[in-house]
Amino acid sequence: QVQLVESGGGLVQPGGSLRVSCAASGSLSSANVMGWYRQAPGKEREIVAYIGGGSTGYADSVKGRFTISREYVKNTVYLQMNSLKPEDTAVYYCNAFDRGLSYWGQGTQVTVSS
Repeated sequence: QVQLVESGGGLVQPGGSLRVSCAASGSLSSANVMGWYRQAPGKEREIVAYIGGGSTGYADSVKGRFTISREYVKNTVYLQMNSLKPEDTAVYYCNAFDRGLSYWGQGTQVTVSS
């Protein structure tokens, strides 16, 4: 069974930085694509960034501020978030897409506030 566990969320001041992590376990293939999504209160879940298939991508709202990376040996994906804004406040979810199937973590709360 594939499991994704997020960590690293918390409270940070505007302009600050935070790194969230997602540890994957189970039978994911080496060709999987992993991404970060977020959902703010009253809004739909949206993609933030992805990595896989030899490329990375970012939502326009975070481009230049967020960086996605992964450590293949540890089966862990990271999202480094810099210059955080209050509108970045959301539950951040890790996602893995592998061989036609999609898997989700339980999410980690990121709150940007003074």
